[in-house]
Amino acid sequence: MNNIEKFKDIPLTYSLMAVSILLFLISTISDNLAETIFVTGALHGYSVVVKGEIYRLVTSTFIHSGGTHIIMNMLSLYIVGKMVEKLFSKIAYLSIYFISAFFGAFTSIYMHLDGVAVGASGAIFGLFGALAGFVFVHKDRLGGQFKAFMKDFGILLLINLVIGFVFPNIDISAHVGGLIAGMIGGFVIAKNPKFVWAYLIISLILLVLFYNYLASLYAKFIFI
Repeated sequence: MNNIEKFKDIPLTYSLMAVSILLFLISTISDNLAETIFVTGALHGYSVVVKGEIYRLVTSTFIHSGGTHIIMNMLSLYIVGKMVEKLFSKIAYLSIYFISAFFGAFTSIYMHLDGVAVGASGAIFGLFGALAGFVFVHKDRLGGQFKAFMKDFGILLLINLVIGFVFPNIDISAHVGGLIAGMIGGFVIAKNPKFVWAYLIISLILLVLFYNYLASLYAKFIFI
């Protein structure tokens, strides 16, 4: 299989990886450029909720705090992404990825109102969750493979949680928020692929409600 065929096999995973890697390489050109990318694109609750810089929910997913951080995240994305991309449709994959990233980001903001975070971990944990949800739905058909998968899944999940404790600007709460959102998405869509639209619409409604709730918290936070 040549490189073009490999890309066609899992184009979404490779594309998401490429954006993160390209942005990281650009940030290495100079310290000023790296600082600009971080300051303008990182997840910052006040900027997102109060100033309305919603784009940070997306940009922060592609920004990483260092070489080791991006290597570990991209390795995790490749491992779990290629499995999820083969099990779900493109719209389902992207829905789970970004919905998980957004729920992870809002969870992070909720836990740390004045915090700053970067990385694709919330979205990646969402893919982990989606894979677990899919396997749970089809556990009877998988038989003994189900237990083996859950064991390997637990080990891989634990490793990624440990990584989250090691690196700065990575919030475990984002991992948990992304994991839950992805697990629900994987479970629902595995039940019926057509449910992807219901998952997407309901998730967006919940995100709007979450956003409004965070706004009320900042109103109290600012005037305390």
